[in-house]
Amino acid sequence: MGDPKKQRKKYESPRFPWSITELTSELKLVGEYGLRNKRELRRHRYTVSKYRTRARQLLAMPDEKRLKLETPLLNKLQSIKLITENAGLDDVLDLSVAGILERRLQTLVFRNGLARTPQQARQLVVHGHISIGNKKITIPSYIVSRDEEQDVHFTPTSFFAKIESGSVIEQEVTNK
Repeated sequence: MGDPKKQRKKYESPRFPWSITELTSELKLVGEYGLRNKRELRRHRYTVSKYRTRARQLLAMPDEKRLKLETPLLNKLQSIKLITENAGLDDVLDLSVAGILERRLQTLVFRNGLARTPQQARQLVVHGHISIGNKKITIPSYIVSRDEEQDVHFTPTSFFAKIESGSVIEQEVTNK
């Protein structure tokens, strides 16, 4: 489990940190998805790298052992909608960082039109205005599963939910 006082890094630094192509691609992704810093990007890149490494290890195993270990990995990736229903290990090797960034709560709030910019979506999530089902989520990097995707909406107690329903506008009209 590990000592909670001695936490480990959850990302890997790039091999060539001053490569201009690496810097521009990272900066583009950070801006497009409204990430706070490059550490968030590198954490998701490391996650994708772990999935791809696991898929390569499974491809090297004998068939009878591989089939038993392959289904949990594929089911997990299908549940978070990184791969399609009939995908195999070859599709896991094609995963990209952009795919996992699209599954973040912050990105889904922006794509669903609940926020005007990715930065505003991040602020809405952090300030507790977004919930999934009946559960308030305040973590912008929360990976939304396929089942939860339809349930992303404003929290019922949020000011923005009241604006969306029109009750605040009705109160202003009756007060005048």
